[in-house]
Amino acid sequence: AAGIPVKERVKVSQNWRHGRCRRETVLKWKCKQVAPFFSFLMPWMELDGEYLYLSQAENIQAYRLCPDGTGLQRHPQAIFSGHQEDVCRFVLVNSHIVSGGGDGNIVLHKIHGSYSIKFSAHEQEVNCVDFQGGLIVSGSRDRTAKVWSLSAGRVGQCLHTVQTEDRVWSIAISPLLSSFVTGTACCGHTSPLRIWDLERAGKVVTSLGTDFHRGAGVLDVFYETPSLLLSCGYDTYIRYWDIRTSTRKCVQEWEEPHDSALYCIRSDKNHMIASGSSYYGVVRLWDKRQTRCLQSFHLSSPTSSPVYCLRFSTTHLYAALASALHVLDFTA
Repeated sequence: AAGIPVKERVKVSQNWRHGRCRRETVLKWKCKQVAPFFSFLMPWMELDGEYLYLSQAENIQAYRLCPDGTGLQRHPQAIFSGHQEDVCRFVLVNSHIVSGGGDGNIVLHKIHGSYSIKFSAHEQEVNCVDFQGGLIVSGSRDRTAKVWSLSAGRVGQCLHTVQTEDRVWSIAISPLLSSFVTGTACCGHTSPLRIWDLERAGKVVTSLGTDFHRGAGVLDVFYETPSLLLSCGYDTYIRYWDIRTSTRKCVQEWEEPHDSALYCIRSDKNHMIASGSSYYGVVRLWDKRQTRCLQSFHLSSPTSSPVYCLRFSTTHLYAALASALHVLDFTA
């Protein structure tokens, strides 16, 4: 919000609260046809100050955000490639992109330069990755999570392999760099949320929650602080965990009102949470101080698509669906 006059900040804040925004579909792409089916892309994205990075099939494309706040330029400034199959997830950290793909590989790109590294990571698709402090963690359909070194002379070396007994849908390294959390499918193992020690050969530190129903897989996790963590997934709940107070019970939870799985989640690390649903491109805004949804936006109709990924800045929210990128502009 730096550089935005106070009066404008108040107006934008009120627009978020009351759902006043200008909606635009800024990019569209075709679904891939793989006979006899249509294969839908499952895009992922990251924002930095000037660019939006979006995965489309096996590439990650960088789009410059328009300085006047009117969306983004339609042609990518850069394309990062290296996967033979679709990019499943990627992260953007310290001018590096780390991506996991359906080909089982992890690719590391330096954004400003031609430097890239690719290594074979898993036997099946890499569903999720995170990168902090010279370490990559990855989770796969092959029911393992792995820790990889990026230190000089050991790049791409596997430090630990964790047997999760379940496919891993989401993963995140704690801001303290001492542990990481996995969100799994909750089919082979009864706890879909587990925290693992990064230093002690990936030993399990704790499981979060109890009595999850079979199939209550966790599709996205987000650390606000080393002890505060958000999760969402197939069982339609957003859960807010405070590891200092209890690992058995979350401190708050919010239920998706239309009983839809939740594919993605983000917060401003203050009061606001945004979630993306599995049907009709529904994005919801939540205020942690309230029990009910603050606002909802339906971005895909009549065809139904999940919101695979969402990101927001002070003034804009970006939502990636199966065939389009939508932006909500709250300066309007």
